[in-house]
Amino acid sequence: MGLSIGLVGLPNVGKSTTFNALTKAQNAESANYPFCTIEPNKAVVPVPDSRIDKLAEMVKPEKVQYSTLDFVDIAGLVKGASKGEGLGNKFLSNIRETEVILHIVRCFEDENIVHTEGSIDPIRDVEIIEQELLFADMDALEKRITNLDKKARGNDKVAKAQLEVAQALMLHIEENNPVSTFEGIDSDEFIAMNKELRLLTSKEIMYGANVDEDGLEEDNEFVKVLKGYANERNSEVIKLCSKMEEEMIDFDDEEREEMLADLGVKESGLQQIIHRGFDKLGLQSYFTAGVKEVRAWTIRQNTTAPKAAAVIHNDFEKGFIRAEVISYNDFVEFGGESGAKEAGKNRLEGKEYIVQDGDIMHFRFNV
Repeated sequence: MGLSIGLVGLPNVGKSTTFNALTKAQNAESANYPFCTIEPNKAVVPVPDSRIDKLAEMVKPEKVQYSTLDFVDIAGLVKGASKGEGLGNKFLSNIRETEVILHIVRCFEDENIVHTEGSIDPIRDVEIIEQELLFADMDALEKRITNLDKKARGNDKVAKAQLEVAQALMLHIEENNPVSTFEGIDSDEFIAMNKELRLLTSKEIMYGANVDEDGLEEDNEFVKVLKGYANERNSEVIKLCSKMEEEMIDFDDEEREEMLADLGVKESGLQQIIHRGFDKLGLQSYFTAGVKEVRAWTIRQNTTAPKAAAVIHNDFEKGFIRAEVISYNDFVEFGGESGAKEAGKNRLEGKEYIVQDGDIMHFRFNV
C-alpha cells in the first residue's frame, strides 16, 4: 500500500539489529561504528495474526498470506544533520518518505558499545534527533513561505490562504514545538501544503526503548525517564531487547514462546512494534478463506466494500455488485462458511458498507 515505518535514532543505538530481527533475516549490516548504515534498508514484514492461524487450521488451504508492513532502516542521525552533517540531508529525505517514525533509543549501559555522545542519556538523545527534524522542517517551510509570498503578491487567493497558515506554523515551530501540535493541522490549507512538504515532525512517533535482557523484566531508570517524556507528548514507548530479538530469529514458535514466558512477557517487543505500527498507520485486515488460499488483505480503516475489493483487483471495484460477509467470530463459532450460512450469519452488503476488521468476504462483481 506504499505505507512505511522508518527506524531512526543516533548511530549505535540498535536500529539495524532491530531491523534484522523484524525481517527475520540478517540482511542489514550491523556493526559497532557510526554510519554502518548509509543507504536505507527496506523490508516487507508480515503482521502476526492469530486469526489467520485459526482460519488456516480450519480451512487447511494450500497457501497462507498475512498482512504486511514496510519497514525502512534509516542511517543514524547526528547533531547538525539538518545542515548536512553525517550525510544528514540524505538521511532526512529518507525519513520524509515514511508515514510513521519508530525512534530507537538506547536504554542500557555497555562499555563495549560506543555511544556517539559519550554517555547514556535517553532524553538528550531523543532531543538531538527531534531538534534536527524540527530544523529540517523550518528550512522546508521557509522556502515554501518565500514561494507562497510571491504568488500571494500576484493575487493568488489559494496562495494567500496557505501563506497565512504557513506563517502561523513557522511561529509555532520557532518556539520549539513539533508540527503535530499545531492548531491548524486539520485545515485544508495545511493538508494541501503538507502533501508536498511531508513535514517530519508532523508524523506520528513511537519510541523503541532498547534495553539489555535485565531491563525486560523491570523498567530501568532510562526507560522510566523515556516513558515520562513520551507521556507528556501523547506518544508511547515499546520496550525491547534488540540483541535478544535478533538471537530469537532462528527459534521455532515453541522455543520463542518459552523464552518470552521465562521473561514474563506475552508478546515480544517486535510483535508489539508491528501491531502498534499497523494501527498507527490506520490499517486493518479483512480475510478471504478458501482451499487455495487463506489471506489477509490490508486496507485503511473506514474503507467501503468496493474500495476493499479493489485491493484484490481493480475490476472487483469497477464491477462491484455486492459482498458476502461473515464476521470472523461467527465463522469460527459455527465451524466455517457452511455452518455460518446455515446459522444465518452470512450477510449481503452493498456499496456503502464499511468493512470491519476481521470480516471474511467474498465479492460478487460483473465487468
